[in-house]
Amino acid sequence: MTSDTLGTAPPRPLTREQIETRLKHCPRLPSLSSINSALRELLTADHRYTSQVAEIIRRDPSLTARLLRLVNSVYCGLSSPVNNIEEAVFYLGVRQIRQLVMVTPIIEDFQRLAGQAPFPWRAFWQHCIGTAILTREVISAVRMPADDVDYVCGLIHDVGKIALAAAFPAHFEFIYQSSNPSVDPLAQEREMLGMDHAELGALYLASHHLPDALVTVARHHHRPEASSHHLHLVAAVQIADLLVRHAAIGNSGNPQPVSDDEWLNASGWGLLFSNETDPEKAETERGLARVSLKRSLDRLPTILEGLV
Repeated sequence: MTSDTLGTAPPRPLTREQIETRLKHCPRLPSLSSINSALRELLTADHRYTSQVAEIIRRDPSLTARLLRLVNSVYCGLSSPVNNIEEAVFYLGVRQIRQLVMVTPIIEDFQRLAGQAPFPWRAFWQHCIGTAILTREVISAVRMPADDVDYVCGLIHDVGKIALAAAFPAHFEFIYQSSNPSVDPLAQEREMLGMDHAELGALYLASHHLPDALVTVARHHHRPEASSHHLHLVAAVQIADLLVRHAAIGNSGNPQPVSDDEWLNASGWGLLFSNETDPEKAETERGLARVSLKRSLDRLPTILEGLV
């Protein structure tokens, strides 16, 4: 803890009613801007023209900067840096640009929501984006994603920690400045605030009428077996979250290390690869997914360095 925190009595836990009342005054996450909406529509059109995509990106300075930083990070072996947006679009392709389009406004909204709460936020954003990328990889091992909900679920799974920083700054500082690996952060949140970040995030998203899939993932991403629906999404986020923590990429706020056994034996695997008629096939598919995810994990730090 900081010296200021150590000299202050810890804040008292709150009732659920008090927590819900404070959350109602927490700012809403704005929807994607018209620029990003236009770009997403263009990227899903049958005919995609690099010049048109580049023209829309140019209207958003933050998106432009992230795009050029990402392409030069991922393709660091190029003979000269990429400074041209059309060239960057060509190198990255539609999939990564779609992800970049989603990341840019959401992370900026998150940063405004978190305010000045003392925390390594850049490393936290890396954890969130890393979880989003690996969630897509996990889901892809089971089925072809029909939309981007899996990526967004991974990106905002820990929104409860941001809401905690925004609505309960004194509680947030006491909980997250201790960084004691021997203490379970979820238990500490329940003890000090009266609710853990998973439930807090679900309440925040529900209060702003966000889709049920996002609410469910926020609530159950630590225990997908407790969920009654959206099981594949919740399970994929659990595995992705554990993998990113296992590799010590970014900072989730949880200092407890994740062992190989913990992510390899996570409950989410059983929900994703349950095949009672052919358990041997399910185990083979699970093994292939694990190998693929480890490869993706090796590439992740380079991608994140370009995004955040």
